[in-house]
Amino acid sequence: MDFTTILLIIAYALTTWYLISRFMPVKGLENLRAEQFKERVNQKSRVMLIDVREPHEFKNGHIPTAVNIPLSQLNNRVKEISPKNDILLYCRSGLRSKQAAKILKKHGFTQMAHLQGGLITWQGPTKQK
Repeated sequence: MDFTTILLIIAYALTTWYLISRFMPVKGLENLRAEQFKERVNQKSRVMLIDVREPHEFKNGHIPTAVNIPLSQLNNRVKEISPKNDILLYCRSGLRSKQAAKILKKHGFTQMAHLQGGLITWQGPTKQK
């Protein structure tokens, strides 16, 4: 094999690994459709709703009881989240909330669910800040 072929194989392998790791289901994360997510949000007891989008996205519209802890700040702000709560995560499309769940899992959180398809699937009220 020549050098170019080896580089292409390595690039293909890295791309495949990246895509698989990004889109694979997170073990222990509950995937909730919009109506299921809304029911859990409305339970109000022992639930912490976290919007993992960036602050400018949050200001443009979010689920009313949500706390904004951007994915980019999650590792530094994990102490703000009580492990006694059920954690409900969402973002715009569902990708960042899955990444947030991976981070929280590494910190010992086990009771987590996310809005499958993200805020674009949400049918409930939103609030602008």
